[in-house]
Amino acid sequence: MTQHDNDHAWPDHKPTALLVLADGTVLEGFGLGAEGQAVGEVCFNTAMTGYEEILTDPSYAGQLITFTFPHIGNVGTNDDDIETVNMAATPGARGVILRTAITDPSNYRATKHLDQWLKARGIIGLSGIDTRALTALIRNKGMPNAVIAHARDGEFDLHGLKEEAREWPGLEGMDLVPMVTSGQRFTWDETPWLWDKGFGRQDKPEFNVVAIDYGIKRNILRLLAGVGCKVTVVPATTSSEDILAMKPDGVFLSNGPGDPAATGKYAVPVIQDVIKSGTPTFGICLGHQMLGLAVGAKTKKMHQGHHGANHPVKDETTGKVEITSMNHGFAVDESTLPTGATQTHISLFDGSNCGIQLDGKPVFSVQYHPEASPGPRDSHYLFQRFADLMRQNKSV
Repeated sequence: MTQHDNDHAWPDHKPTALLVLADGTVLEGFGLGAEGQAVGEVCFNTAMTGYEEILTDPSYAGQLITFTFPHIGNVGTNDDDIETVNMAATPGARGVILRTAITDPSNYRATKHLDQWLKARGIIGLSGIDTRALTALIRNKGMPNAVIAHARDGEFDLHGLKEEAREWPGLEGMDLVPMVTSGQRFTWDETPWLWDKGFGRQDKPEFNVVAIDYGIKRNILRLLAGVGCKVTVVPATTSSEDILAMKPDGVFLSNGPGDPAATGKYAVPVIQDVIKSGTPTFGICLGHQMLGLAVGAKTKKMHQGHHGANHPVKDETTGKVEITSMNHGFAVDESTLPTGATQTHISLFDGSNCGIQLDGKPVFSVQYHPEASPGPRDSHYLFQRFADLMRQNKSV
């Protein structure tokens, strides 16, 4: 090669980020967002939009998210789309894995570039790897534990990273709710966003609802307020005595991260007391799983989990199919549901349980995320179903 040829050679891009799997596999890429390293479970999410809502969903605590859609970041970020209520808590996902580099935002609502936003949130990012191949690996072998690392100088302690990934115990048996729950009680009256108007306020509530915060999302609270609820959010460890002393018309069991069996050690007795009181109860995601545990069912770790905004679910009470947003790595084992607990919803991808109701009691829950943030709005009716239950219970 001549000197002239050398001047025009392809630049040698040194990797500035690594994804190190527990089995020793090392994937090289280019860093973005915060520098440093984080350990977690790698999952893949098939949503094409709503990446900011996904990255701020407290249910993703302890996980590294691989986006199967390649163009993440193209609409930037803004404060309205953040789903975390407790901004001082763990930000949700520990890391993000992308196919392509983040482009400049092109959206009138954008206030910040995704790369800057990730830095500010302390989330480590990696781009430039074959996310389809990583997704196929997860599909075939299950969700691996891994370390994501970002260093601008490209210098890494590879042996140390492999050891950390190998020794991390994983999400089974792990209670992550203390990392994301609120530290104190607060009220909520903000209603859903409307085009060209923004968020509203619920100033004439019909119902008094207590929401137990295992990692609750803002849009769940907005939709509760939107169907006439004054919502009081309480920390995950609040006693049943304190909850029932507030004389709620309904109790909401929120979404959240980690193993439901671990969180259930302190949450299940509270839920059982709420059920016994006859108070209408509605659970979502982790709240659904722990309601299952409270009535005697078991939960199980899933092979690859459900993460996306395009999951078909059948409502067996109406026969209708809805497209839903999902984010869970554990599920209620339908075969363990006791008499008196009826399966109401099933996944049309794999037949797994997606909803239950208690016979003769105003208590129900769903595995997926009906608040549609991100995702389709097919399941908004569930919030009205909860309001109808409370209205009927008040009239008795």
